[in-house]
Amino acid sequence: MAHLRSSGNPKSIHPITLRGEQEEFVVGRHPECSLVIDAASISRRHARLTCLDGEYFVQDLQSRNSTYLNGVRVDPEGGPQPLKDQDKLGFCDLEFVFHMSDAPSPEGGILFVDDDADSSNSTIMSKVGVSSAHGALQLTASPEAKLNALLEITRNLGRALALDDVLPQVLNSLFKIFVQADRGFIALRNPDGTLVPRWSRAWREDTTETIRVSRTIVTKVMETQEAILSADVMMDEEFNKAQSIADFRIRSMMCAPLIDSLGNSMGVLQIDTVKQSKRFQQEDLEVLLAVAAQAGIAIDNAQMHETALRQRVIERDLTLANEVQQGFLPDSRPDVPGYEFFDFYRPALQIGGDYFDYLRLPDGRLAVIVADVVGKGVAAALLMAKLSAEARFCLASGGNAADAISMLNGRLCRMHLDRFVTAVLVLLDAAAHEVSIANAGHMAPLLRTRQGRVVEPGADVTGLPLGILEDLRYEAASVRLAAGDTLTLYTDGLNDAVNAEGQFYTIERIRRQVAAVDGRPTVIGQTLVKDVCDFIGQGVQSDDMCLVTLGRIS
Repeated sequence: MAHLRSSGNPKSIHPITLRGEQEEFVVGRHPECSLVIDAASISRRHARLTCLDGEYFVQDLQSRNSTYLNGVRVDPEGGPQPLKDQDKLGFCDLEFVFHMSDAPSPEGGILFVDDDADSSNSTIMSKVGVSSAHGALQLTASPEAKLNALLEITRNLGRALALDDVLPQVLNSLFKIFVQADRGFIALRNPDGTLVPRWSRAWREDTTETIRVSRTIVTKVMETQEAILSADVMMDEEFNKAQSIADFRIRSMMCAPLIDSLGNSMGVLQIDTVKQSKRFQQEDLEVLLAVAAQAGIAIDNAQMHETALRQRVIERDLTLANEVQQGFLPDSRPDVPGYEFFDFYRPALQIGGDYFDYLRLPDGRLAVIVADVVGKGVAAALLMAKLSAEARFCLASGGNAADAISMLNGRLCRMHLDRFVTAVLVLLDAAAHEVSIANAGHMAPLLRTRQGRVVEPGADVTGLPLGILEDLRYEAASVRLAAGDTLTLYTDGLNDAVNAEGQFYTIERIRRQVAAVDGRPTVIGQTLVKDVCDFIGQGVQSDDMCLVTLGRIS
């Protein structure tokens, strides 16, 4: 797999996993980026890598401090630039090396090697299991060794919150404790189960060797949760078939599992040496296990901290999105002589896909539109914003309700979105006391007469939802409003509301509530909203809710 590797030491390795609809690997400060670099000099979306027919490209995303390819600034307007193996990518002042695959590189790194390491004749000196009693790791190493190791880890990890701070600190501590170590690495398990090397270190900072790691060994350590020590790996029949061992003449190695707070293996910590006279001993393994226990806690805390930070950023963005979305909705109700209006809007999440609006037309008529984008959340909210702009344009073009809704449908279809919208449009001519109703797959409005009779005008001319068939022509129904008549428009968040027992509110109950309330539009709207909320009770609102009532009061 292609990957980026930092040019510093310890070295971090980041597999390039393409994701999203655009299949891109985005580098930036935003927590949703593929490679998150938490530095003020890095833009929220700094650069992206893409792949076409096996060839990789890099493109700057209008970053503040630029992206560099082999020291040359990448022009944001120049389009994607092709990448070659071992190209150097600079994001502001941070440098990474691009590698096409896991093959060894002259710059050094980590390579997992599949090998056959199964033998009953083994010279492994010791295996120590990860066990705890009352939360404390049981150790038999000398007090001095334990004290030195734990003090070193405590000092280095006590203030580390970011994962990229924790991992190099762990390796730095190990090389101070085990001065005979030549190489070391930390690998963590991804959510999909793959084991990915995150940091590596060599005794010589300018080394060009690639650390080859036996996949069999690290898998066994994680599965058994046993730390392994081999005093002479070259003579150990359990390991001597591994290419990773033979390539670098490893004489002694220790590998310990990293355990999270739930007791699950989340990675491994391994160090080795080629010095035959300075092999690791039993007490070294137990000290390493203590280090791994501390490191596991620190890594687990760092991951939870990063998750909390990402969640905080998302919540802040959603709060801002909610404020923006509220700006698309009316901030006041129309002032039409002889008429009264009531509206209610509550998204299921912080932002939603329901929409309503009041629009004054040049000829004096008032357009009232209620719509529901299929789905909820961010995607639905974005389409709702687009719908708001398109609806205003179509209504400003003049014509009747059928023409306006037909034009709106055509414009949405030409956007080729994988979503559709149900909508009902009412054009009110207050002077003539007439409404024209066009319906695109939405629930029909409920007309309550002064006598308490409830009918559904326009139900027989309802068309398909918007965004399905481009050339569809919609029809409209006309109704004259008498004094005391009200019209109720709503989205399915009301009729599909679910209580704690799993029962639905239903359209029939909406009809009964509208028919039972003898009053003005505000009374009808408030009564209906209260009844729906009382019905949900301790249940969870499962969909966005939107309601508009209007009526002639004189």
